[in-house]
Amino acid sequence: MSRKNVLAVIAPHVGGRRTGAALGAVFPESARVTVVESADEDPRALREAHVILTAIAPVTAAHVEAAQDLELIQCTSHGYEHVDVAAARRRGVPVCTIGSSDAERHSVAEQAFALMLALAKQIVPAHNALAGGEWALPRLRGSLTELSGKTLGVVGLGMIGREVARRAAAFGMTVVYSSRTPADPAVEESLGARRLPLEELLGVSDYVSLHAPLNDSTRHLLDAGRLALLKPTAFVVNTARGALIDQEALADALHEGRIAGAGLDVYDPEPPGADLRLLRAPNVVLTPHAGGVTREAVVRIALAAVQNVTDHLDGKPPRDIVN
Repeated sequence: MSRKNVLAVIAPHVGGRRTGAALGAVFPESARVTVVESADEDPRALREAHVILTAIAPVTAAHVEAAQDLELIQCTSHGYEHVDVAAARRRGVPVCTIGSSDAERHSVAEQAFALMLALAKQIVPAHNALAGGEWALPRLRGSLTELSGKTLGVVGLGMIGREVARRAAAFGMTVVYSSRTPADPAVEESLGARRLPLEELLGVSDYVSLHAPLNDSTRHLLDAGRLALLKPTAFVVNTARGALIDQEALADALHEGRIAGAGLDVYDPEPPGADLRLLRAPNVVLTPHAGGVTREAVVRIALAAVQNVTDHLDGKPPRDIVN
């Protein structure tokens, strides 16, 4: 059987060629892997690619058209907004994620709680004060809070959202959720979660944690109008996709003290520019899209993506097709 060409496009901010080399070593001998940091980097490899594997790197309509032998686009993520899905659909090329692998669900759920705890316990300002020689307890005492007894609003009750809800129960939190379709009653019962319309969820939640996919209907899901529904003591946590929030509106709410704080692991775009106002907003905890890249999760992600490509090369139907 002739070898198939796989173009692995690994964005620099998620490891670039170094990560790509490790990923390429996992593929079977039936694949000839070329690693680049941009799909424009090697026009010949793009033209001859049977599979494009992308790690948060853009795959545009022009890339899809240039890859004359393209059979599959594989994302090493749950998200796929960096791929022109419509262009792939026109070519009859499936776009796949790692959605059913659950590769990131534990690490991202832990990241969400790390951000919540950092906000509740004021970890960042406490650290910065001590490092600067200030014993900040008198200043911070009035803003320290507990998770116990608070209401957590989970927006998107997929695999990751469910893991967040399970952890919330351990902290003694009340869980409400919003999703396009209701969860199975048995799932709701096991999580102790109650479904609410998004606007009602925002009004009752002390913490709002976003776990929805990014698409046309969820872009700027939290806009200025919906942010205005939050209590002034509420915190927003986003470990899903940056564009789920109108970042300018969130910065306004934080600078004006209309919400208590925000914990963000994702931005629009990534990496964020130096002019992003959220970088200088009060009471924010910021991490560099680190939720899904623990040592353990990276291995699971790589194996899930490679397995899906390998199945395709072996003539088996790929999983998690989004188009």
